[in-house]
Formats: sequence, structure tokens, C-alpha cells
Amino acid sequence: MSTKIRLKRIGRRNRPFYRLIVIDSRKRRDGAAIEQVGWYNPIDPENSYEIKDDRILHWLREGAIPSNAVKKIMKREGLALRWHLMQQGVDEKEIEKELKKWELNRENVLAAREAKEAEKRSNKKDKSQASEATPEAEEAKADEPEATPEAEEAKADEPEATLEEEEASEEESSDETGEEE
Repeated sequence: MSTKIRLKRIGRRNRPFYRLIVIDSRKRRDGAAIEQVGWYNPIDPENSYEIKDDRILHWLREGAIPSNAVKKIMKREGLALRWHLMQQGVDEKEIEKELKKWELNRENVLAAREAKEAEKRSNKKDKSQASEATPEAEEAKADEPEATPEAEEAKADEPEATLEEEEASEEESSDETGEEE
């Protein structure tokens, strides 16, 4: 019998809630399960879930194939790494050591993600405050005198000077390398 570890949808309309189940692969999505090994709530802001690690590992040893959604949950839990190391034949002490490293890295990743979201929120606040202050800034620009023609000519001369400097530096670098144009 070919078994899968997949999600079984329960819950009302527009409020999904899933059970992680072990089921015969030929059965329909909401069919009778062999065993329930956890649950998953996608509505929760943190996408909360709970899984029975030991039972999932048992079924993986028996040949059960996890669905993509279950693989994602296993990765988040660190169970995918454990299963990978077990398949490679790594002893239990090394597995625990690797999982501790993974857990530390996971904490750093989550902290960095939280910091990035906080920065986005603060930038969004700054932009909203800046958009409120925009009419005041436009009034200040209107009060400033316009640029004189002499200042415009000086700005126009600057790009030519930089082009000449770039060409000179390119010629020097080609002379140093001995390349001919």
C-alpha cells in the first residue's frame, strides 16, 4: 500500500483548518485517514501548527511520501533536516549537534526577518508623514528664487569635464597594460 502524509481540510467556509494525516494515496483528500499526525492553521498570523515528530518519522521509514505542503511544515520544524541526516546514516549525537546549529541559525533568520519587517513599517510611516508634509515643501520651493543662467551653464560644463577625465584615465590604463586600441 502506497501511503502519503498530506493535509485534510476541515473547518468552515473561508476559515480553513487542516489535519496532517497519513492516508492511502488512492483515497480522496478528505477520505478516511490511517492516522492523524498533527494539525495546521493557515489563518493564524504565525501559521501555527503542531506535528508529532516521532510518528511522522515512523511513517517516513515505512515509505510514506509527504506532500509539498507537509514538506514545508517539516522544514519549518527542522524535521526535514533530521530525516535527511537519518537517511545518510548519521549517528544520533551528530544529528542532535546539527539540529542545535540549525536552531541557532533559525533564530538568527527569524530575528533578521523581524528587524526587516520593523524597518519596512518605519519606512512606511516615514513616507506617509512625508506625503503629509509635501504641500509645505512645495510652498517652500515656490518661495525660492529660480536658477540663474550662469549657474545652468556651469552645470552644463561639468559633464564634459568628467567625460574628458574618464577618457584620459582609460588611455592611461590601456598604456599600463600594454593593450592597443
